[in-house]
Amino acid sequence: MNHIHWYPGHIAKAQKQLKEKLNLVDVIIEVVDARIPYSSSYKTTSKLCPNKPRLILMNKSDVSDENYNKIWAKILSKINNTEVLITNLSNKKDIKTITDKVIRLSNPIMQKRVEKGLLARPARTMVIGMPNVGKSSTINRLVGKAKTKTGAKAGVTRQQQWVRINDKIELLDTPGIIPTTQDDQNQALRLACVNSIGDNAYDSIYVAENLIKILDKLYPKELRTYFDINFDDKINLETIALKRNWILKGEKADITRTANVTLSCFREGKIGKFTLDRPEEYELI
Repeated sequence: MNHIHWYPGHIAKAQKQLKEKLNLVDVIIEVVDARIPYSSSYKTTSKLCPNKPRLILMNKSDVSDENYNKIWAKILSKINNTEVLITNLSNKKDIKTITDKVIRLSNPIMQKRVEKGLLARPARTMVIGMPNVGKSSTINRLVGKAKTKTGAKAGVTRQQQWVRINDKIELLDTPGIIPTTQDDQNQALRLACVNSIGDNAYDSIYVAENLIKILDKLYPKELRTYFDINFDDKINLETIALKRNWILKGEKADITRTANVTLSCFREGKIGKFTLDRPEEYELI
C-alpha cells in the first residue's frame, strides 16, 4: 500500500465544529511539528479565521534540526503574517512566553469589549493543528496539570473542552485537523514519519524505507553512524536488519521489525535531531 490516506470520521466532525466555534474564539494558536513545519501546517487556517489574531508554535524543537528552526520560523511568519514561536515543552520559559503572547494578541479585542460596555472576561483561545503535533501536551503544560487526554497515537483527542489557564486566558482544545485528501504524497509521507497519520493508513515498511532514503540524503552521517552502516555500503531495511541480526527463520531479514524500530527511533530522536522539510522544495526561498 503505497498511497497514504487518512481521514477518520471524528476528525471530519471536528473540522465542521471548528468552523462553528471560531466565532467564540479571540485568538488562534496553531501547533506544527518543527521536524516538518510546512507539511504539518494547516494550509487553510487563514481562510477559516481571517480576522482572528494567530500564534504559530513550532513544537518538538528538541528533536528537530536547530539550524533550520529559525529559518522555518521566519518563513512561516512571512507566509502567514503572524508571530511564530519555536517551542520545547520541557522549557518553562517557553510556556510563559506563549501565555504572554496570547494576552498581548488579545488585548485589542478585550479593550473593544470594555469600550462597548461589555464585562471583562478571559481571552478565549483555540488550539489547532495536525494530530500528534503536541496540542494537548501544550495545553497541559500551559495549565500546569493534565486536564486533557494525551497519547502517542494520532487523533487521540476526540472531544472539545474549555481549559482555564489563568484569569486572563482559557483554551478550547480541539482534535487535530487534517485535509480531506493527501494530494501531496511527499507531505503525507512526512506526516506518517512523525506519527501524525493513523498507522492503519500506511504501510510501515514503505514509510520506513522512504524515511531512510530521506535521512541518507539529508543526514547520512548521523543515520549511518546510528545503524553502523559504512558509507560504501547500501543502507536500507534489509542491511539494517542484517547488521542488527534481526533474522527470521530461513535466514531472512526481519523487515517488519526493522521498519517499526527505525520509525520509533526517528520519532524519539534517538537517531538524531532532524528536519525533513526544506524551504527550497517548496520554492519558499
